[in-house]
Amino acid sequence: MERKLIIIFVFLISMPITYVSYLSSRSMVNSNLKNATESAIQMTSNASDTIDRYIADLKRYTALPLYNTDVQRYLEQKNNDWDKNVSMSMFLSYLSHTKEEILAVYLVDKYDYIFNDKDPRINELFPEDRLTRWKLLTEEAGVAPIILGKHLIRYNSYEHREVISVLRTISSVSTLKHIGILVFDVDISLFKGIIGPVNAVTQGNTLIVDDKGEVVYAGDETANNLVPKYKILLNKIDQPEGHFQITSEGESYLVAYTVSEQTGWTTMVTIPLVRILSPVEKNRNTLMFTTLLIIAFALCVATIISYALTKPLKSMVRLMKQVKYGNLDVWIQPKYNDEIGMLGIHFNRMIIRMKELLQEVSITEKRKQKADMRALQNQINPHFIYNTLESIRMLAESNDDPRVAELTYLLGLQMHYGIVRSEESVTIRHELDHVRNYFNLLEIRFPDKFQLIIEVPEAFLQLPIIKLVFQPIVENAVFHGLDQKMGPGTLTISAWRENGKAVFCVEDDGVGMDKIILDSLNNSLMNAASGEMFGIGLRNVNERIRLHYGSLFKLHVESEPGKGTRVILHIKDSS
Repeated sequence: MERKLIIIFVFLISMPITYVSYLSSRSMVNSNLKNATESAIQMTSNASDTIDRYIADLKRYTALPLYNTDVQRYLEQKNNDWDKNVSMSMFLSYLSHTKEEILAVYLVDKYDYIFNDKDPRINELFPEDRLTRWKLLTEEAGVAPIILGKHLIRYNSYEHREVISVLRTISSVSTLKHIGILVFDVDISLFKGIIGPVNAVTQGNTLIVDDKGEVVYAGDETANNLVPKYKILLNKIDQPEGHFQITSEGESYLVAYTVSEQTGWTTMVTIPLVRILSPVEKNRNTLMFTTLLIIAFALCVATIISYALTKPLKSMVRLMKQVKYGNLDVWIQPKYNDEIGMLGIHFNRMIIRMKELLQEVSITEKRKQKADMRALQNQINPHFIYNTLESIRMLAESNDDPRVAELTYLLGLQMHYGIVRSEESVTIRHELDHVRNYFNLLEIRFPDKFQLIIEVPEAFLQLPIIKLVFQPIVENAVFHGLDQKMGPGTLTISAWRENGKAVFCVEDDGVGMDKIILDSLNNSLMNAASGEMFGIGLRNVNERIRLHYGSLFKLHVESEPGKGTRVILHIKDSS
């Protein structure tokens, strides 16, 4: 029992704690993952918006030549004089200083002469190498601005730098013909300032991919390692904004992305899940350690409590074993007034009661021995009387007195029925023969006074019944009903079956009794009232029947003054 209690205590404590710890850990994981996802999506959206605004500004700047009449005139002028060069230089200088990330601004006139303004750190540019491509792109785009993704430009003879370009065809305001091209070269490092906060907040790496699926910017070495796999990431993008998880080389990543509606560029941040879940891992380890400590503490407490609970029970079991071997001189000293203490108190009471019962059994056994002795002694008297009656009968026959001889003989049969048939159960036939012998005695004493009619079918004669049932009922009917009647009287015994029971009726046509006496008699039979002054024989028979057959089988008396009395008897029908 001690082990069971320990198991139950630990189970009841450890299971809820473990379940709560699991739910808490799972909740923390989901919460961190959700927060990280929402933050990453928000940061990529902000970064994408910043890029869109930057690009939108550059596009607006490409439209400025349309509003400058000097630039419009000089773009159509074939010769390059001092005024043209000064005017173009001032205009380009203004454009190059609108954004600090602009490395160079180029203005191509109608005759393919290229003017430029560059970053002071650049000594020489080579726009002639790119003119053909510019003309091809602007012809395809018409008057719409063009964004050219990340590409290399050559400067200072053999140096290269990554840039993005925004270019646009310049049309004449008056003729609407193409008269030039305006180009901005923007240092790719501008994205570092935009995606730096994204990486700092999300602890991930951001990629910017243009609308043609080419990588515009990958911030650091880790991000560059993902560049070869970025097309796999692009294949999972199916919405303007969202997130998904991907596993690469055994490491899982959370990817949040935003696709720009203006540029078609995709800004995505890849965050290793281990960075997101590392704080959760620490909390989970702490939680698991705390849970194990609580379970260990619960085990110790359960062991102590179980020992404290089972110690008195073990003591009680030990004392019960002593009682089993007959030692009743045991006693439990309850320490607490709890259920176990109450059990000990009742155990002590049980021992006291057992001693009392053993003493009562001893006294009862002694009384039984005395009663058996008295019964043996009393048994001598009926035998002596029966033998004496037999001697009187023989003497009456020898003296030629047949009435005395017959009377003595019948009286002897009556006594012989009670002495020889000592068994409890007889048949209905034996009981009715005993009643006939009794009536023969009455006819000798009261000639022509009483008449006996027996209407019991043959099928009932073999039914078993306890001895001396009908004779006391008949005797009661004779002396309380027929004897007080003027003239002869008739007593009838009949039988029938009813509801699975055998029903016998002893009916006389005597004086009967009034309702008050009848009710008192039936109440006496029902409640076994031993204090009544009448019906002693009936009550005796009724109690014997109820004890033998059960409380459902009993006597019932019906009577009317001047008409007679009926005694109804129910017994089991074993046929």
